[in-house]
Amino acid sequence: MRVRTLSRFRAGLYGWLFTIWLMGLGFPALAAAPQAPRSEPEPFPLLKEERLGTLRIGLGEKEVQAQIPGKLHKGKEEFWAATGDYVQEWKYPDCGLSLNMASAKRGGAKTVMSITIQAPSPLKTKRGMGIGSTLEEVAAAYGPDQDKEISQNGEIFVAGSIYGGLIFTFRNGRVTRIFLGAGAE
Repeated sequence: MRVRTLSRFRAGLYGWLFTIWLMGLGFPALAAAPQAPRSEPEPFPLLKEERLGTLRIGLGEKEVQAQIPGKLHKGKEEFWAATGDYVQEWKYPDCGLSLNMASAKRGGAKTVMSITIQAPSPLKTKRGMGIGSTLEEVAAAYGPDQDKEISQNGEIFVAGSIYGGLIFTFRNGRVTRIFLGAGAE
């Protein structure tokens, strides 16, 4: 009787080993269906989608210089440990525009890291907001994207997040400054 039990055990074991071996050869009927890779949602969609005029995050330095008239004042290039980038401020005071331009290495090709506008900038967001827009207009355009925890009623309206989005600054109910980028790391 003991021999029969041992034989049945071996037969069962060999059956399982054979099944595992078949799965290893890639027989789809026996193997579990492979799972499709999960696509993660964009953590800061406004950062990727939004524009100020034709300027956007990630735009190269040659495209920036081709699009912006006026005198450029370049600041000193500094290493930002929080991002690991070398960052240089580019100011166009006649246009009310300031850009933080980043590169992976000192003196390397730069791309737009953040954009700030103030008067006399004529630039507008994709949803038509610019310097002088009212708080009500901004709320109507960006209300669903508002970060209510960070926004300060009547003073600061954050659309998206301070880690990636738009920050509108107000005085007397009107926009005085717009920032597009990551305000915090």
